[in-house]
Amino acid sequence: MDEAQARDVLAAAGVLTGPARDARLLALGENAVFAAGDLVVKVGRDPELLDRARRELDVAVWLAEVGVPAVRAADPRALLVEGHPVTVWHRLGDPVRPAGPRDLAELLRVVHALPAAPFELPRRELLGGVERWLRLAGDAISAEDAAYVRERRDGFAVAAGALTPYLTPGPVHGDALPRNVHVGAEGPVLVDLETFSADLREHDLVVMALSRDRYGMPAEAYESFVEAYGWDVREWEGCGVLRGARETASCAWVAQHAPGNPKALVEFERRVASLREEDSAVRWYAF
Repeated sequence: MDEAQARDVLAAAGVLTGPARDARLLALGENAVFAAGDLVVKVGRDPELLDRARRELDVAVWLAEVGVPAVRAADPRALLVEGHPVTVWHRLGDPVRPAGPRDLAELLRVVHALPAAPFELPRRELLGGVERWLRLAGDAISAEDAAYVRERRDGFAVAAGALTPYLTPGPVHGDALPRNVHVGAEGPVLVDLETFSADLREHDLVVMALSRDRYGMPAEAYESFVEAYGWDVREWEGCGVLRGARETASCAWVAQHAPGNPKALVEFERRVASLREEDSAVRWYAF
């Protein structure tokens, strides 16, 4: 799905008061995210994401009820338009500053203190999207690289299933990065709730450890995250397993963009090569 296709779906959805061509594209990943007036609209890549879109709306309603600062749904329904899930959200005000690791840690402390949700949340299937992402990559990536990623997925899926957690399992954000925090006039709020799950709390913490190790996060920024949260997941013996699982998923996620974006192919091949060579010092770049 490219921007033009996403705009066609946005127009067909009929959720905006103005023309879809005037909406501003905020992001283009698994969802195309558009802003128009006081609304934000997310258009999913394919119908397989419909259940996830519905669950994200349920999570938003629940978080509002329990007072967790998070993005709010403007419509509790998820639409399926021309084979694409469409959800509508209240647009947040302009940020007053970029979100930092400490903001994220403080929100995670709130989320990790929540009891079970009043509806069923799935496990954090970190590796669950790998097959779909590789399928979307198609012939743009080599068959050998695709097979290697699948092999890693299978191995880490087994290893992750045998982990003994340090923290009490429960609700997790699932993609806990500062980019998924918006700092407005009333303080930090969580956004992108589509990976909310019920699983090991360590999932949310390994993300930042990997950011330090792979994506160039300064050590002092990571330490501010640890200080605010109160525990360093790298002290846990299972950290390496979840880290490896997330690295595998991150490779496959980038691969889905390779057919239309040469830079995505370069990044995918860089990541796979570093995993094959077991070189944990190779810098990865956010995409």
